[in-house]
Amino acid sequence: MRRRPAASVPFEQMDKGTGKNQQNRLCLLASLSAFFWILLLYFHFVVLGGNTVDESVKLEALSLNTESKTPTLVTDARLTNTPSKTTPLIDASLKNTPSSSSSQKTETFPFMRALRTIENKSDPCGGKYIYAHDLPPRFNEDMLKECRSLSLWTNMCKFTSNAGLGPPLENVEGVFSNTGWYATNQFAVDVIFSNRMKQYECLTNDSSIAAAIFVPFYAGFDIARYLWGYNISTRDAASLDLVDWLMKRPEWGIMGGRDHFLVAGRITWDFRRLTDEESDWGNKLLFLPAAKNMSMLVVESSPWNANDFGIPYPTYFHPAKDDDVFTWQERMRNLERKWLFSFAGAPRPDNPKSIRGQIIDQCKKSKVGKLLECDFGESKCHSPSSIMQMFQSSLFCLQPQGDSYTRRSAFDSMLAGCIPVFFHPGSAYTQYTWHLPKNYTTFSVFIPEDDIRKRNVSIEEVLSKIPPEQVKIMREKVISLIPGLIYADPRSELETLKDAFDVAVQAVIDKVTRLRRNLIEGRTEYDNFVEENSWKYELLDEGQRKVGAHEWDPFFSKPKDGNSDSGGSSAEAAKNSWKNEQRDQS
Repeated sequence: MRRRPAASVPFEQMDKGTGKNQQNRLCLLASLSAFFWILLLYFHFVVLGGNTVDESVKLEALSLNTESKTPTLVTDARLTNTPSKTTPLIDASLKNTPSSSSSQKTETFPFMRALRTIENKSDPCGGKYIYAHDLPPRFNEDMLKECRSLSLWTNMCKFTSNAGLGPPLENVEGVFSNTGWYATNQFAVDVIFSNRMKQYECLTNDSSIAAAIFVPFYAGFDIARYLWGYNISTRDAASLDLVDWLMKRPEWGIMGGRDHFLVAGRITWDFRRLTDEESDWGNKLLFLPAAKNMSMLVVESSPWNANDFGIPYPTYFHPAKDDDVFTWQERMRNLERKWLFSFAGAPRPDNPKSIRGQIIDQCKKSKVGKLLECDFGESKCHSPSSIMQMFQSSLFCLQPQGDSYTRRSAFDSMLAGCIPVFFHPGSAYTQYTWHLPKNYTTFSVFIPEDDIRKRNVSIEEVLSKIPPEQVKIMREKVISLIPGLIYADPRSELETLKDAFDVAVQAVIDKVTRLRRNLIEGRTEYDNFVEENSWKYELLDEGQRKVGAHEWDPFFSKPKDGNSDSGGSSAEAAKNSWKNEQRDQS
């Protein structure tokens, strides 16, 4: 069948209809354009405008710490809204209200974004972000410029060099490693810690996602300037100024300062002046209402207060890489130790409760004990090489109380692989609960002071009864603790090991995280918390909420008249500590 050709339109007819067809097409295009824009506006204002996703969880800007080696990109993928399986995100007071209302109430907690970062397991910094306040230099760097004024007897300028590590130590006698050893001042933690923080890999410029907030105030250096010969107004000035500055910051309002922490490389008693008498010791930083909310990390904390926490004294070893630590640990394992026990220290004839005199007598009489006597003037006690050499040659190192509960020597001895012998629980067990095992028998020996003071127990006899195999196990435990007891070189970064700084920062983060979760759940961490029993709470296992009578209660009867077993007045202890520093420099 023949296909019919398509109908053709004469050219003259097409010409006649051209104007009309163009008008129709223009109308059609205008209608389509209007429809498109109406649809687009509808989608934007109705669909997107009704979205319940928290706009604060949108893509963040690049948060880059200029001091950090690795930039940290914070995105919405890190800030997931998925609730934790173990942590309810609903305020306890709203458990009986509709779920939508509970969800809205949860969002009122200003720290929710920070908690959400924990849930993103692909973010290595999730739940670990630290925001550091950019303090005016009068609170830190200006003090270093006036380093000669930081101590009445010591020129601290050389000790603040090398990022706070002090001058390098030469390994003339082969006692140290060839690198990583410095003549570090025992009170230099302020600047060492702050410089380590500059290298912290999870610093953020966004305080809303911070797990904790760091205050780089050199509290120890501040009080050291004014302890002798200055009135209380001068001693308190910087502390009051700091608190005033912090409370005006928006970060303070999130938790009233309870997520803030700072570091002071001195004993807590320098910051706990009880009265406004000019003759009273120290400043009142830790008694200021605002400061009571913050956590202060000190080399010796108070057993009766809840706002300070013990961190290790700095040793002479500050490794730059993991291998430096591994090499040192292996060397400590293989050393031949010819002395059963040793002691480095001076007697305290002015303190009738001190057992140092009896310990020195026992060392002198023993054929297996070594004594490094310290006193005025030249002494091998002031030589890091002599001290470390003796500790490296000893199985056990005696660590009685100094002028206060603690001694730097305890950390020097453990660095040498020497098993510490403590005589008061406040010298280590209740102090450094973040850094030392709660089961103190795994790494140390405890001989109560009264066993020496009243019963004249033989230290040599006690230590000789410990089986050699048990000594080996204990020494290995001590050596395994070394990484967490030392401060790495702030100018470098360890690869896999966690040093004392890392342990302390993680402990602060854990503390703040628990507090935030407890606030959401409407509960407290402990039942009927009594601040005077603070030392007991630090010894509780996870999940325990109550404290009771403890075998160490006699050691911590709070001094009211200076005659308790706690070692006397805390203020006097602090003063004696400074007198001891004066003696060391004479």
